[in-house]
Amino acid sequence: MKLSTKGRYGVKAMLDLAVHQGDEPTSIKTISKRQDISEYYLEQLFAPLRREGIIRSVRGAQGGYFLNRDPKDITVLEVINILEGPIFLSECLETEECSNIDLCATRTLWQKIKFSVEEVMESITLQDMLDDYREMQKSPIDSIIINGEKVALKQR
Repeated sequence: MKLSTKGRYGVKAMLDLAVHQGDEPTSIKTISKRQDISEYYLEQLFAPLRREGIIRSVRGAQGGYFLNRDPKDITVLEVINILEGPIFLSECLETEECSNIDLCATRTLWQKIKFSVEEVMESITLQDMLDDYREMQKSPIDSIIINGEKVALKQR
């Protein structure tokens, strides 16, 4: 299973809004620069999120976007479902009609994996991601990746 750029970039953009949430709206242009996502694509992502009430927009020269709910009340699963639709690991899960449902042992496997993935995404909120981000900002960088190898910058 691989999420499309809609899901990945949508979650990144929502986290950006959470990180920079304040009294002023955050513009598409600002998010675009910070996250390296085109303004046009962000507009495409934000339209359904706005329709579903997760974000709200402010028009005008100083306009932009706000989270419409507290970050603790927005789950990763909700964002993914809005942008990508339901998660299906196999075509046979997309419909209740399956000609081989009584004999298909793999359908149960795909269902278990689907439910596990959904359970994890449902358990993670934007607030959780925001807390992780803030914790990362406090920690000094102690290594970098060079040519696929982790290289220590300092001894602990």
